[in-house]
Amino acid sequence: MKQILGIGSRIDHPTYGKGVVTNVTSKMYWVTFIDKGLETIDVDDEFEVIDAAEDEVDSVSFYDVERSLREILRKWNGISEIVPLADKWKGGTMVLEPKDKSLATKEIPIDTFFHKIVMLRDRLRVMEQKINSNKALSSQDKIDLQQYITRSYGSLTTFNILFKSNSQKFKGEGSAK
Repeated sequence: MKQILGIGSRIDHPTYGKGVVTNVTSKMYWVTFIDKGLETIDVDDEFEVIDAAEDEVDSVSFYDVERSLREILRKWNGISEIVPLADKWKGGTMVLEPKDKSLATKEIPIDTFFHKIVMLRDRLRVMEQKINSNKALSSQDKIDLQQYITRSYGSLTTFNILFKSNSQKFKGEGSAK
């Protein structure tokens, strides 16, 4: 029988990918996986232990789980900041209604939508950095590509109402002038 991992241990599961152990019993691990979310797996499942935490095997507070998950995401995804959703939208739902009433309405949790917007913003920032540090591009090419990114930010300003902090909102060409 394998050694029981403590809460906070990091693993790489062949089916679910990388995750952190958030709760433990003698037979099961509750693991929050980066790509698959919360899953329970048998302690005897095959997986790679990336970082074993030696901790008491008991329940953990939601705050501790959230803090551990933030640290893991920072470590593995290069996320540099936590971007909070404005309080008035937390737990809300975005409803998309087609004009054609015979078609189904689509409901999306605002938290999920906001996460996708933030990830898009982060990817635009990485693209910006790669363009600016690229030695093969001419200065004029960098300026041209940068203008596209700035216009993309401008197109995304519609979603600024979702951000809790003004400093994290999108700024387009008009804001830069």
